[in-house]
Amino acid sequence: MVLIVNTTADTSVTDELKKSLEESAVDAEIIEAYGLKISHCIGCNHCWLKTPGECAIKDDYEIILKKIIHADQLWVISDTALGFIDHKGKNIYDRILPIATMYLRFYEGQMRHVPRYDSQPDLGLIYLGDAETEYLKRWNVRAALNFERSSLGVFERTEIKEAVSCMC
Repeated sequence: MVLIVNTTADTSVTDELKKSLEESAVDAEIIEAYGLKISHCIGCNHCWLKTPGECAIKDDYEIILKKIIHADQLWVISDTALGFIDHKGKNIYDRILPIATMYLRFYEGQMRHVPRYDSQPDLGLIYLGDAETEYLKRWNVRAALNFERSSLGVFERTEIKEAVSCMC
């Protein structure tokens, strides 16, 4: 299953996605997260030490995290700020941490967190606005690698059909 989390106020991007997904017969769920209360990670480590796999912050992200655990792919749609994804998009990535454990091991020659579950989603990003695309691509690869997963790519708003071609 493909999980798409739109953190922007622009629902036309998800309307366009829905059309392309129907044409491609992709099983996807879209969450319009712009109006949801999603706080930033506070680095308390409760998700590792006190409540394994569960974030200590009780907000609307709990629903999203439960869906991420069962998704094959996670796509985040984000606005940009200062050439990078904005704080709302970054919160989605940062709060994925409970799907990993605090334990570390070498993975592809680098130290990474041991996954908590047998499956985690691959990560894809669609951004609206101006950004350093090459930097975002490298960053998304590193973010996915931290969870021993693959990057599905980074796409501008105008590349919806290309992004959908990477969804399965």
